Amino acid sequence: MPADSVVLRHDDQRYPSLIEEGWTVIARSWAARVEVTSQQLARWTEILASLPPQTTCRELEAADVPAALSLDADTVSDYPGGVATAHSPMTVASAAPSASRRGFGVFDSDANLVAMTFVDVDGNRAEVDFTVVAQHRRCSGLATAVKAASLLALSCDGVTVVRTGGSDENRGILAANAALGFEVDEHWLTLSAPQA
Repeated sequence: MPADSVVLRHDDQRYPSLIEEGWTVIARSWAARVEVTSQQLARWTEILASLPPQTTCRELEAADVPAALSLDADTVSDYPGGVATAHSPMTVASAAPSASRRGFGVFDSDANLVAMTFVDVDGNRAEVDFTVVAQHRRCSGLATAVKAASLLALSCDGVTVVRTGGSDENRGILAANAALGFEVDEHWLTLSAPQA
C-alpha cells in the first residue's frame, strides 16, 4: 500500500485525528458474511435454477485455466474502489483450482467463460477472492448465479461460513450479495494523506 494512503475500519479511533490532520476519504469498502442454513441452501438453489437455459454453471478445472486468465485479462481494469479492493491480475498458479482455492464459472452456449468466482477455503470457512462477469454479459444475474453455485458446492464440502467484500462503488455485487443472503458486518475507509 502506498505510504500516502491508509485503510481503516470506519470505527478506528485514529480516524477523527487523521481527518483533523487533513487526510481525506478517497474510497469506501465493506465486508460481509453468510452462514449456511437450510433457508440459504434453498435460496441458492433457486437462484442457480434461474440461469438462462443456454448457459452452464460448473466448478472450474485445470483445463479452464486459459479461459480464466483470458476473462481476467479482459476485466482486470474494471474493479472499482481503491487499494483496499484492488484486484491483482491472475497468474497461471492463482488461476489453477485446488482444494484450498476453488473456482466456479458460467459458460455461454459457445462454451466461452463469461463469469467466474474464486474462493479461498480454510477448513469450514471460506473467503471469496473475487467475482467477475464479462462486460457484455453484465446485469443479467450471472454474478449472483456463479456465487450461488460456489456456495452450494462449498456447503456440500463442510463449509459453514463464507465471507466476501468489495467497494461501495460496486452496486452490482452489493445487490448480488444481498440476494444471496450476505450481511455486511464491516465498513472500511481508504484515506489519502494531505498534499504537501
